[in-house]
Amino acid sequence: MTFGKGEFLEMKERMMMIKRTQTLLQDQSGIALVIALLMMIMLTLIGLGSIFSSTFEIKLSGNKRGSTDAFYAADSGVQVIMANIENFDMPGKYEENKYDPFTDENNPNPTKARVVIEHIPDQHGAPRGSGFSATHFEFLYYTIHSSGQDQTEISPVKSTCTVEQKVVRLVPTLQGGGY
Repeated sequence: MTFGKGEFLEMKERMMMIKRTQTLLQDQSGIALVIALLMMIMLTLIGLGSIFSSTFEIKLSGNKRGSTDAFYAADSGVQVIMANIENFDMPGKYEENKYDPFTDENNPNPTKARVVIEHIPDQHGAPRGSGFSATHFEFLYYTIHSSGQDQTEISPVKSTCTVEQKVVRLVPTLQGGGY
């Protein structure tokens, strides 16, 4: 088998190309860098996901705490007012059947709740299921509206809660009935 000069050069060139291709395929020095970069990108994404997730959880727990504080502030307003029976005396205190009990210095307001007591003159008789007879008592119906906010100073958005409590005052009568 004899080769001409052109065929020999072509054959030699093919052999060199095959050798270069094999050398490039066998050379793995750059693949380690690519794998390392991919791993760094994966770890960075996992870290960023963890940061965003924990930030969201912190905000969520702060909102929950704020709404819980607001509820307890509103509820404490109701409890402070119900503890003082003088808040439910009709003459003189109520204007248009409403009364702000924290205008009286006998009612402390540690949680700064906004409270209004509303007298309901249209409702008569004993409350259902109370077991009381309407013959010996006069029943005065009230609704306490109490609004409270969370007490945190750092929160830009304040949580607000409103609690309404219905109250019936039993007033003994001498005549044996009211109204």
